[in-house]
Amino acid sequence: MKQFISFVRKEFYHVLRDRRTLLILFGMPIAQILLFGFALTNEVKDSEILVVDYAKDNASQQILTHIGASRYFKISKAALTQKEIMSTFQAGKIKAVVVIPVNFNEDLLHSNKAQIQLIADATDINTANMIINYLSAIILEYQNQINENLEIPYQIIPETRFLYNPQLKGAPGFVPGVMALVLMLVSVMMTAISIVREKETGTMEILLVSPFKPVLVIFAKAFPYLILSLINVTAILLLSVFVLDLPVKGSVPLLFAESTLFIITCLALGIFISIKTDSQQFAMLISLMGMLLPTMMFSGFLFPIENMPLPLQIISNMVPSKWYYIIVKSIMIKGLGFSSLWKETLILLGMTLFLLAISLKNFKIRLQ
Repeated sequence: MKQFISFVRKEFYHVLRDRRTLLILFGMPIAQILLFGFALTNEVKDSEILVVDYAKDNASQQILTHIGASRYFKISKAALTQKEIMSTFQAGKIKAVVVIPVNFNEDLLHSNKAQIQLIADATDINTANMIINYLSAIILEYQNQINENLEIPYQIIPETRFLYNPQLKGAPGFVPGVMALVLMLVSVMMTAISIVREKETGTMEILLVSPFKPVLVIFAKAFPYLILSLINVTAILLLSVFVLDLPVKGSVPLLFAESTLFIITCLALGIFISIKTDSQQFAMLISLMGMLLPTMMFSGFLFPIENMPLPLQIISNMVPSKWYYIIVKSIMIKGLGFSSLWKETLILLGMTLFLLAISLKNFKIRLQ
């Protein structure tokens, strides 16, 4: 145990004395959380929506036909209660719900006015706004169509409701993504470079022939980056709460536990990269290009995964940051507990064990 602590202390000393390393560890997360939180926007093309038709009359069927004819939506129909609708939103299966009330057609005929409720998941504000705008435009088009030959026009009023983010702030959509991006890059890159640096300087040979077990040498070099990444998580959450006014609605201990699991997944990936590379430049290239693009493209952070072709959707399932992004968004924004996130947690745990297994299998106690 004393030897393990000695190696951990040595790695901490190296990190704290290197200004460039400190800049990457702490400067990049703070800069990204501020820039992404205030400046970045995006757009979507289509989304999965649910239609709850309580009326089941001629007018409601015509509106549903118009919505179904749009290329922007994938529609599923169900007769759900309000409680069941909320459970469906919490499960993350849909982006919006169109609720057509009872006697919709009769209200139009007798009072020339009827309402339709539009409910959107505003954890992704851009997606929610686009969905509401598209649905409102379709309803308005139907309204204009039926009013062509009427002296007293019908009026259909969409009642809009945004769940989880009623103020329509941009930060809830980006803070979870920035957390996934920062932790993935920092944990993978710093771990890979740290171990490869020992190879380049020749000190890895000394460490491997020491009384300390070689596998524990690798874990000891990765351990400081676990602690430093958790400090990054703390800094991001503090910025979210006090700067971006984005409180954590769910369990903070659960969020830290899930973050720890994700960090360990990234550290295992960094260890595997370090085992397969022999230069810091190559390790950095793989870490940056191999992790940055998949995290930004396939995590759902910047681009909705449901808009991608099926092969790319399948590939996205192999990106750890996708599952962590779902977990963070569910805890921070929706306030969900472990019972709703056990599947994503199990997937991350499986990825971690797999990466550790192949890393240990490929690890050689002799460098040559």
